[in-house]
Amino acid sequence: MPESLRTRLLRWRFNWFPAYRGTGARVTYIDAQLREVRVKLPLNWRTRNYVGTMFGGSMYGAVDPVYMVMLIRRLGPGYVVWDKAAEIRFKAPGRTTLYVTFTLDDAEVESVRALAASGEPVERTYRVDLVDGQGKVHAEVQKLLYIRRRTVQGGP
Repeated sequence: MPESLRTRLLRWRFNWFPAYRGTGARVTYIDAQLREVRVKLPLNWRTRNYVGTMFGGSMYGAVDPVYMVMLIRRLGPGYVVWDKAAEIRFKAPGRTTLYVTFTLDDAEVESVRALAASGEPVERTYRVDLVDGQGKVHAEVQKLLYIRRRTVQGGP
């Protein structure tokens, strides 16, 4: 599915946000329904570490906010979404451009809504791989997200 004007603007905001820009990563595509986001992380002077391979902080920074933002946008303003924990496992040194594809299908979003309907917090773990152009996994990241319905303050 192509990008919409709304998701093109979101992509632009991601890529120009100073903290994300500092990772060296670039969001290259956001599906019009926010079901898929693609990120490219080139190996260059900004992302290279002391030994000439991809800096682990750039790898993690490239994936850090994406699932949280996807869920915030997909669930809407009636929900609170926070990153709670993360784990990164390095599988191979990054010696070339790495790519990441995030997916969040409709069934998962509806499952989160159903679980959060009671008002109790929901925790979900999402996993994503950083791969090279041949599909070889260089790092896998797991993100634990905290989600709950917003409480109404000062009601009647």
